[in-house]
Amino acid sequence: MLLTADIGNTSITLGLFDEEALVEEYRLASDKDLSLEEYEVLLKTLFKDFKIDGCIIGSVVEELTNKFKRAVDNIFKINSILLSTKINTGIKISLKKPEEAGADRIANMAGAYVLYKRPAIVIDFGTATSFDIINSYGEFIGGVIAPGINLQLKALNKFTSKLPKVDIAPSSAAIGDNTTDAILSGVIRGIACMVDGLVEQCEKELGTKATIIATGGYSGLIATYMKRPFDFINPTLTLEGLRHLYLINAKTPTSVA
Repeated sequence: MLLTADIGNTSITLGLFDEEALVEEYRLASDKDLSLEEYEVLLKTLFKDFKIDGCIIGSVVEELTNKFKRAVDNIFKINSILLSTKINTGIKISLKKPEEAGADRIANMAGAYVLYKRPAIVIDFGTATSFDIINSYGEFIGGVIAPGINLQLKALNKFTSKLPKVDIAPSSAAIGDNTTDAILSGVIRGIACMVDGLVEQCEKELGTKATIIATGGYSGLIATYMKRPFDFINPTLTLEGLRHLYLINAKTPTSVA
């Protein structure tokens, strides 16, 4: 079975594939303070009933990348693949500095390339809200990065003296008649308006309509307030992209020990 690991700033999402089927999904905190041995125990406990034959890791947290790879390799006795621009990404990365492309963005583009009609815009609602664009020729040409929902809510609380900590919830009205509802309107509806506006501007630059794919835990919430609906909501797009990248790299894996 194939283990895919998406290491983000907030959480580590693990997907277990049996051929094309995603059979298990787990989410761990991205805890930089856990030791190699503690990650080994976690992996051994989670996957004690499965035989892991291969693994690909996409990480945007440098402090965890090699530690997690060593834990995976030690427990499952394999040589896992680290996603970077040094391996076969399956797509042409037409950025000025391709090495700056995060592993999650590459995985999303790889997933969009094989699953959806192009051109496509993938919007990932994570710690950051990121837009990644693949053109009609299958090239990853760039994107947009903005603060995510949780980041905005935390910033309002941390950097002001009176605004309270607010949990993510639906926004009942655009005009909030209390502080909490006003914040939810600004953040939740504000992100929806941002998505609508930026999709329109990106399509203008592309010169054509694009397939709009949303991923990340808050896709459904944001979609409620958008003028234009997403064409697809795929919460496992990153994991599916990682699976595809493993398949095209498994014969000659390139990784960092």
